[in-house]
Amino acid sequence: MNISISSSPFLNSGNSVSRIMLLVLLALIPGILAHIYFFGWGVLINMAIAIPSALASEALMLHLRQRPIKPFLSDYSAILTAALLAIALPSLAPWWLVFVGTTFAIVIAKQLYGGLGYNPFNPAMVGYAMLLIAFPREMTTWLPATHDMAFMDSLRYSLFEVLPSGHNLDSISMATPMDVVKTRLGLNMTIHEISAQFQNLFGMLGGRGWEWVNLMFLLGGLLLIFIRVISWHIPVAVIGSLFFCALVFQLADVDAHASPLFHLFSGATMLGAFFIATDPISAATTLRGRLYYGAGIGILTYIIRTWGGYPDGFAFAVLLMNMAVPTIDYYTQPRVFGHQDD
Repeated sequence: MNISISSSPFLNSGNSVSRIMLLVLLALIPGILAHIYFFGWGVLINMAIAIPSALASEALMLHLRQRPIKPFLSDYSAILTAALLAIALPSLAPWWLVFVGTTFAIVIAKQLYGGLGYNPFNPAMVGYAMLLIAFPREMTTWLPATHDMAFMDSLRYSLFEVLPSGHNLDSISMATPMDVVKTRLGLNMTIHEISAQFQNLFGMLGGRGWEWVNLMFLLGGLLLIFIRVISWHIPVAVIGSLFFCALVFQLADVDAHASPLFHLFSGATMLGAFFIATDPISAATTLRGRLYYGAGIGILTYIIRTWGGYPDGFAFAVLLMNMAVPTIDYYTQPRVFGHQDD
């Protein structure tokens, strides 16, 4: 009689790395479409450059490490890293900026640590932070929500840094609403004066255009929670702590601090809370630890936005909390079943 012997686990949820990564990519689509509608074709061009760069960098590193290439390229992790970085970059980013950031994220932040499952830091945020520090001018070339730049004009600038006739970079790009608020508050203007002077930059909830982008990423994130690709702990902790910090300081001085809704629906808040902070490799793994981890990101984001040198700060908040993950997981391990205190 032949006896079939198999090892655990005997129950399979049906999930796989490739399936999870693909679902996350699909959940990004509403936010990407809103991004294209308000800020032009730049995000699509960024993705068209970032994804091949990520796949090529991953294949090269796997070859040098003498690891099989096809299984790792087909898990969609490199594509997701490229997509997240492409979304975070300005709509007028030149091609080389996208290439350098993506290659750095894959080679330095992922493969040199051992590849998927071994990287302690979120690769997309490592690439973004490096670009922000090394190329601050190129990282501020955002189109306003009222732009009229066509696809071919965006492509021509990305590839050759050539603008339409009669235009220069200063005439078609402008600071983001978060950057304007931070800069003008530093000049002792009040929130009311800023919103009155820059009415075209602000919408009902946050920055004009940005509020819709954040709402679409919120929609995609809620879908991921509903289908149980991610848990609610980290997004709720990030959003809740950021909202609480903004509310406390606005109540203390309404003229010197932006509203909680402005913080939630401007910048990278919803993209970060649902798609970046929830990275299963670099985030906390215990349920209680995820709440601490997410709360730390929200608090650090508010601190950097308010008193730091960068208008958003989400990337740095994630990377700082990535460093704290081993300690958080160590002290939040659940009680072992059957354990009895002495």
